[in-house]
Amino acid sequence: MNQNPSASSRRKFLATAPAVAAAPLLSACGGDDVASAPITDSALAAQMSAKLNAQLGDAATVNAIVPAMTDVGFTWDLPTVPAAQVGAIVAYSFGNRPNAASGNTSSTGGNQSALPDPGPVNEALADAAYRIRQLKPVKVYAQWEIARFLVSKYGMGDDVLSSIEPVIASNGSIVYLSTAGVAAVAVSRAGGAAAMGTVAVVGHRDHAKRCIQTSQQAGMKAAAVAEVPLPTVYDPQSGQAWTRNRSLYLVHDMYAQMLTRAVTATMQAFPKG
Repeated sequence: MNQNPSASSRRKFLATAPAVAAAPLLSACGGDDVASAPITDSALAAQMSAKLNAQLGDAATVNAIVPAMTDVGFTWDLPTVPAAQVGAIVAYSFGNRPNAASGNTSSTGGNQSALPDPGPVNEALADAAYRIRQLKPVKVYAQWEIARFLVSKYGMGDDVLSSIEPVIASNGSIVYLSTAGVAAVAVSRAGGAAAMGTVAVVGHRDHAKRCIQTSQQAGMKAAAVAEVPLPTVYDPQSGQAWTRNRSLYLVHDMYAQMLTRAVTATMQAFPKG
């Protein structure tokens, strides 16, 4: 699932980034440990600015980076649309289940030896995609892990379902497909983003913000569907280690968001390199 960070960079980060570094940020996502009422956005920005000014002594830089930190760490709401307005569905997978042939997905950028099993989280994502299509019968573009369940569980055929399959290397290994890669394939198969109309994005709830942003970067008018909640469950047996629990995944996702922002800001500041 361009301006997204490379799969290799993201995975190498996972091996070294301590989850504890994000602890002050994760409370903003909601959870059992959040007891007090949240402060307002303006109060939060003021506190962050004061702390960073004390640390950096550079008000101009602080003013430039606080919006990015606020968005990446403290903003997890999703744009939504009614199902009736949807013209297509794009579903992004989350994790997988390793099998004897596949093993776990590499966290350092290597290809996988064989195709893993889709796993329970992707079944939940297939359920969400199906419920949306029950409300509005439109074309579904689904990453293969989700598509497998849409076929086996709901009997979807090629006329309504386009499965985005993994890339197979010349040696038979499985090439990791990024969120941006999935978005690009969906747009290409649809004949362009405009042909898709308003796109309903299906993704794990903690992945959905980035799925929507990536879809928008690919040209789609993308949002979540208001009537259908997205899955929140994590699979502790996932073959993708960074998707086994929430605190670890959110560190990964915030890193990916921040790296995208860094690349974008650099290109805007120095368009000629």
